[in-house]
Amino acid sequence: MLKKDKVKIIDEEMNDEKIRRFLTLKPYGDESEDFYVLTKAYRGLPIEYFATFLEMFLAEGRDINAKNAQGQSFVSFIEGNSNFPEFVELLRSKGAQ
Repeated sequence: MLKKDKVKIIDEEMNDEKIRRFLTLKPYGDESEDFYVLTKAYRGLPIEYFATFLEMFLAEGRDINAKNAQGQSFVSFIEGNSNFPEFVELLRSKGAQ
């Protein structure tokens, strides 16, 4: 039987350093790095921290319109799969298409 090596922390205090870690993630294979980190941040951060992440992401000159292997932009990808329209609105307000 496998033993859990990490304890899930609920409502963990986030700070800029923890949010910035999402920018260091690397995809496996040929996936777009920018699409990958957007996906990870979207899945791992509440909207208020995702907004901070987006500011950092854009400040680094990263591509908010990065596409997946199927040619979908990130905002198009989550638009059809999200119950959280505020993420889509935030992305569009930052220039996502």
